[in-house]
Amino acid sequence: MNDLFTIDCGEILLREFSVEDVDAIYEITSQSEVNEFLADWTSTKEQRLDWVTSYEIPSNKDFLSAVPTIEECNFLKLGIILKETGEFIGFCNTGIKEELPVPNREISYAISKRYRNRGYTTKAVKGLINYLFDKTNVDLLNAIVLTRNVSSNRVIQKSGFNYLGEIEIENQKFYHYTLQKSASKSNK
Repeated sequence: MNDLFTIDCGEILLREFSVEDVDAIYEITSQSEVNEFLADWTSTKEQRLDWVTSYEIPSNKDFLSAVPTIEECNFLKLGIILKETGEFIGFCNTGIKEELPVPNREISYAISKRYRNRGYTTKAVKGLINYLFDKTNVDLLNAIVLTRNVSSNRVIQKSGFNYLGEIEIENQKFYHYTLQKSASKSNK
């Protein structure tokens, strides 16, 4: 797995998905604490294997080969890996949120319940933000967080995003945040 793309974030790495991650992704997305907020990640283990091999790994390769000029259709899904142990503890992604006005690139994430409240998610989000703003043509990032997801709202706020307001998507209320490249540079 040494040839996989990584972003060093201190105690953690962001690493592109591999087939070996399927069990960990499945386990994390099956946790009720994750499933409550990311229901569209619910799957059987067989579906997860198919998605990782047929969609997520090829999509990551397409994204990385397009850098620095990524298109609006490119997605990047990265595992959050504990540097000390190599354990896959969550994921941090960027992709297009079609329900948002253009530019509609967003950041999303989830972390295993065993690793919450340790700062890993914020480090992962900041690492992905820095990569996108430093290495690609992205100038604006979005984050949408369910209004009831207090922890995720804190992560986004600590990562420098600015609150825009509430939006409704599929009959659910979300807080909508954005982060401009210029604002991110001044917060480093």
